Amino acid sequence: MNPILVSKSQSRNFGSKVAKSTILTVSFSFFFSLLTIAQEKQQDTTKLNQLDEVLVAAVRATSKTPVSFSNLDKKDIAPRNLGQDIPALMNYMPSVVSTSYAGNGIGYSGIRVRGSDATRVNVTINGISYNDSESQGTFWVNLPDFASSVQSLQLQRGVGTSTNGAGAFGASLNMLTDNYAKESNGEIANSYGSFNTHKHTVKFSTGLMNDHFELAGRLSVLKSDGYVDRASSDLKSYFLQGTYAGKTTLIKGLVFGGYERTDQSWNGVDAETMASKRTYNSVGQQYSVAGDFEGFYKNQVDNYNQDHAQLHWNEKISEHWNTNLAFHYTKGKGYYEEFVDDWFYTNVYYAEDSQYSFLGLNPITVNGNPISSTDYIRRKWLDNDFYGTTFSANYENEKLDLVLGGGYNKYEGSHFDEILWAQYPSNSQSGDIYDSSDAVKKDGNIFAKANYQLTSQWSLFGDLQLRNVNYKTDSAETGNVNDNFNFFNPKAGLTFAVNSKNAIYFSYARANREPNRSDYKNGSPKPEKLNDFELGWRLTKKQVKLNANVYYMAYKDQLILTGQLDNVGDPIRKNSGDSYRLGLELDATIAVLDNLFFSPNVTVSTNKNKNYFEDNGTDLVNLGDTNIAYSPNLVFGNNITFLPLKKLQLALLTKGVGEQYLSNNDVKASKLKSYFVNDFNLSYEINPKSIFKSIVVSGLVNNVFDVDYISDGADYGGGYVVYYPQAGINFLAGLTLKF
Repeated sequence: MNPILVSKSQSRNFGSKVAKSTILTVSFSFFFSLLTIAQEKQQDTTKLNQLDEVLVAAVRATSKTPVSFSNLDKKDIAPRNLGQDIPALMNYMPSVVSTSYAGNGIGYSGIRVRGSDATRVNVTINGISYNDSESQGTFWVNLPDFASSVQSLQLQRGVGTSTNGAGAFGASLNMLTDNYAKESNGEIANSYGSFNTHKHTVKFSTGLMNDHFELAGRLSVLKSDGYVDRASSDLKSYFLQGTYAGKTTLIKGLVFGGYERTDQSWNGVDAETMASKRTYNSVGQQYSVAGDFEGFYKNQVDNYNQDHAQLHWNEKISEHWNTNLAFHYTKGKGYYEEFVDDWFYTNVYYAEDSQYSFLGLNPITVNGNPISSTDYIRRKWLDNDFYGTTFSANYENEKLDLVLGGGYNKYEGSHFDEILWAQYPSNSQSGDIYDSSDAVKKDGNIFAKANYQLTSQWSLFGDLQLRNVNYKTDSAETGNVNDNFNFFNPKAGLTFAVNSKNAIYFSYARANREPNRSDYKNGSPKPEKLNDFELGWRLTKKQVKLNANVYYMAYKDQLILTGQLDNVGDPIRKNSGDSYRLGLELDATIAVLDNLFFSPNVTVSTNKNKNYFEDNGTDLVNLGDTNIAYSPNLVFGNNITFLPLKKLQLALLTKGVGEQYLSNNDVKASKLKSYFVNDFNLSYEINPKSIFKSIVVSGLVNNVFDVDYISDGADYGGGYVVYYPQAGINFLAGLTLKF
């Protein structure tokens, strides 16, 4: 769960409504102006990728692919890689909004793209799905400091190209881990900052031994108290890869993973409490029988281990053909522990329910009095395995770039709750298990996609995917589920090279997507459908690079967030019937001087449910067209980079997010205000003549102007709204030694 924004009252309101007609008028005027551009012959600037890059070639877009995308590579990430999670590092990309439960970008964090939450962003690592199979969420806390092992990443907005895992209903994010190094090297990086944050990273590479073999690795430790009360993180991670690099062969074996122990901070804080104590965290509250507050449970933690293994074999068969075969396995196991308070449960949360009934236990009698509820401590466990294979074959000549591929994955998950202690133990004992259930999900797909150069100016894109999903589970929460889905996802597009500097593209993509586990817990969900239309322009000059894109995403039975959370903190979603997202995205890189660069981006959009029905308890009420929850109409950013000296880089990063609703009924009380924040980043490199190849000093000041803003919230209905405040001004400083 990771909704979005709000600022203090004096912040400017960047959330003005944008009408559909306005977006269309601006967009088409913008594109018709291209007709005045003189035609020039397009030059082919495609270069042969390293074998390393073929690991993600099957899922990545290129300049000839008619989709909207942005890239970040290692040099873009490095100056700000001081401990914050990947969502925080991606915050300044087009159409992206990041959020953090701890308030400082470390621990549980996430992103939204075009208003779509993290469960709808398809994430792959070296082409292998990373999203949790059941929840479809992406838990970056399980891979702390993973940015230190990322060579590059690409964010495709909209449906994008075919990839492994659940369909992209907002965006696709694919990451390529570190390339092999030809020469031996090492790195020690340490950073310190606000909220007792510190990160320690050690990396090494043997370089190519005997011109063929490399061993490389990383160890990281990251700790932070967090901005919010009792929102600390204790994180550890590792990354190890062995590489064989031949003339036409690349074989990589990778093992990586993480251990996280975080205090729970996902309850949020209501407006009244926040007014007097902005960082208050209610998780783990303890009360007396009379309802007097007695303190907090000390071990209210989330504790999880996740380990990944990948084996990739890439073979260049001929001048035109190369293949990639991969096998993967992920093991995850852990729990979150919580104190459940009898008084709070019976008087605030589930007053009409019997806790014993909820626990599957029988009520008891104590001194002649019937007891149906109790204080207790439980652990909610998840023990899962995810494994499978992906494969692709790529044929490329002067006119045709063809990829044939697919994958098959299986997920096996065991959910169970363990009683550690109960005030009135009934017929349970410490260590007893209740509400145990298993889940199995099988996911297979095959696809074919091609770019074909029709003429010197026209190129055609086609992408066809068949996907089969089978999901089974049998818990008390979900009931017996045994659903099978067959999805056909076609994509097609055209690119017209006006000249060597200008290209226009249009594409259509169809996506289908299955419900997740929480959807089954909260109703009888239908699968979702999306028709995505994209119209774009790319300008590439020496001093200016500009991308403009208009999108129209038409949904059927979109599973939208209602704004409410269930009894274990998962977002509640429901099918909304017909809905759409219409927007205009602009992003550019402008070299004002040889040492001064601007990288602005802006997205204006309208996001609507059509004829939205709400259940008021007795009837279904048609509210007409309403705003989709957690979907701001305006998102913009900018990165001003100045290099006063060859090795000194200064950057001012700006992010603005418009107002948005936490529910789908347009109730004013659930509207989050806009916010506008700025970060300042510094990086200075020293090249000594001995011992070290490089010494890099980095600094990051987040929220320079100390804005009180809120990036997330939940609306439970009836006027009860909670918020997730973000930190005011805070800093991180780092020292990296490379040798």
